Amino acid sequence: MRKLSVILYISITFVLSCNSKKSEMNADAQPPVAKKIPHKLEKHGDIRIDNYYWLNQRENPEVIAYLNAENEYYQKMTAHTKQFQEDLFKEMKSRIKEDDTSVPYFYNGYYYITRFETGKDYPIYARKKGSLEAEEEIMFDCNEMAKEHSYFNLSGISISEDNEWCSFGIDTVSRRQYTIKVKNLKTGEILSEAIENTTGSVAWASDNKTFFYTKKDPQTLRSDKIYRHVVGSDVVKDELVFHEKDDTFYTFVYKEKSKKYLVIGSTSTLTSEYQILEANQPEGEFRIFQKRVRGVEYSISHYGDSFYVVTNKDKATNFKLMKTPESKTTSDNWVDLIPHRKDVLLEGIDIFKDYLVVEERSNGLNKIQIRPWSGAEAYYLPFESETYTAYTTTNPDFDTELLRFAYQSLATPSSVIDFNMRTQEKTILKEQEVLGGKFDKNNYQEERVWATAGDGTKVPISLVYRKGVKKDGKNPLLQYAYGSYGSSMDPWFSSTRLSLLDRGFIFAIAHIRGGEDLGRDWYEDGKLLKKINTFTDFIDCSKFLIQEGYTSKEHLYAEGGSAGGLLMGAVVNMDSELYHGVIAQVPFVDVVTTMLDDSIPLTTGEYDEWGNPNEKEYYDYMLSYSPYDNVKAQAYPNMYISTGLHDSQVQYWEPAKWVAKLRDMKTDNNLLFLDTNMDAGHGGASGRFEALKELAKEFAFLLDLEKIKE
Repeated sequence: MRKLSVILYISITFVLSCNSKKSEMNADAQPPVAKKIPHKLEKHGDIRIDNYYWLNQRENPEVIAYLNAENEYYQKMTAHTKQFQEDLFKEMKSRIKEDDTSVPYFYNGYYYITRFETGKDYPIYARKKGSLEAEEEIMFDCNEMAKEHSYFNLSGISISEDNEWCSFGIDTVSRRQYTIKVKNLKTGEILSEAIENTTGSVAWASDNKTFFYTKKDPQTLRSDKIYRHVVGSDVVKDELVFHEKDDTFYTFVYKEKSKKYLVIGSTSTLTSEYQILEANQPEGEFRIFQKRVRGVEYSISHYGDSFYVVTNKDKATNFKLMKTPESKTTSDNWVDLIPHRKDVLLEGIDIFKDYLVVEERSNGLNKIQIRPWSGAEAYYLPFESETYTAYTTTNPDFDTELLRFAYQSLATPSSVIDFNMRTQEKTILKEQEVLGGKFDKNNYQEERVWATAGDGTKVPISLVYRKGVKKDGKNPLLQYAYGSYGSSMDPWFSSTRLSLLDRGFIFAIAHIRGGEDLGRDWYEDGKLLKKINTFTDFIDCSKFLIQEGYTSKEHLYAEGGSAGGLLMGAVVNMDSELYHGVIAQVPFVDVVTTMLDDSIPLTTGEYDEWGNPNEKEYYDYMLSYSPYDNVKAQAYPNMYISTGLHDSQVQYWEPAKWVAKLRDMKTDNNLLFLDTNMDAGHGGASGRFEALKELAKEFAFLLDLEKIKE
């Protein structure tokens, strides 16, 4: 947390705003106006005055008072939608099977199952020995564990090879700082030892008593240290095995699927490095697999006497697959197995005893290829939809001919499928149930269309809507995108989205540059000094959808979260009258100030994504689009902005400052809401159905603007 020594006492005055829109239901509600306290920020000879810099004092009662006042204003202004919100919540919840169970997967002698019970918010983790008919052994009932906490998340369940010990991580604040604990699965005892401020996950050695874990820097939350722990020993005596001192990298530890090696990884946006150690020698020293070379990324998978390496070495922009002996792991020993392809992105591999499974992406769509080690002809799994998502899921068993993968589309519920790689037969193990008896995927139309960006680039858009919708410009349309970190936004099914589609909305995903939807170059063209392509792509997609009659400015809505919230902030500054409403979830909007503060979580590790503003070229470019810095006196759309007080990814004060500045400068009477979850962080509320209440707020905001009341 940033501390300000020059400001000891801050007072907030709540005054009448001449720009506030008076709700028909609550004409007396007035938005809080944060007091201005000018703070001078200087870099490269440029001076910025930040009037709301003081809002970053999380422990300051005056800051909490301001956030609470914003929450109260939001509640008053939306009081007339409260019943609708409740109805939407019940409607969305009614489609979800409450007593649901995951598809069991088999690993090391046990079937593992995650299930939910009716009326309960949290999962139950269980296993059965040898057979699905065996007696169920409950490992964790998170409903019981969460009772004393307003937020609860259990993560990183990891079991020793002898099936006796289970490590797990718990976060009760929503800062993603997990406390690791250990349970004896034979006796049910949870040991007293607790390892705080970790990522929550561990890698067990083969001796069934030693594991390795990752600790975080307490201030920046960067994962920077790997420790060795022996079950039953004093945590303070744990040995530091590796310290990642480069603050642009983070580190992690895991165990290879073959179980032979423990692996420490260090990665930044552009560079990778791995270290390996035989899992049966936990007291040994990790050795470098291939030392880091800036700009070279690689990942490793062990099989037999070799490692398989997915890498961009030798300017393989879309990555290639290489192979190297386990005794000679440096890159001068790597040889091509699947060469680089200009039009195909190699996303990853999964290794089995008799098969190599390759996940690829071409023309914006997922492909899964099966390559028998025997040398028999390789083939692709057949997918026929125009727009869909397919990916491998839980495949921990090495010696099997079954590949488990998932498939879904905007109109097709998610399915978990076992595919026999020898016979090429598939078995649908489970298709997501949509309860209520009203859903029929044949009632919905899916499309993939291509917009033309200002520089001539073709940008794909995935669409879904109820059949019968006319392209007359009168349809409400919600356009979603992310566009950062190379994260592809593949089309996914959502039963909650039906509450919009069935009320006439069209839903669109703009696959803009900054993701990897069309390959690695698609990402490179939307980052660093090309970041503005992300924003203009989104705007050009919006204009295309209007031009083609899907919607109009009066009915067009935009949504994005986190870095997608940055996208929202940028587009409303650049083309403020294009959208009727905008939803920005946990938005990263104070780009320059955040990236200049290396004490904030994520900052240093993201210089290769956004640029390092300590260099003037990047400072100037980031300043040209930073949403907070570019708020100006103009009309803005109706806006709903959400955040969490304990957010570790995007600090709450970014949206808080943004809203304060918008209130001061915007010239319209449109709605502007800041909704802060005072108990949660980046992922919002914990609990299976609590998140639906937050979604109901967003849907009610959109539907109310469309004057849809039920």
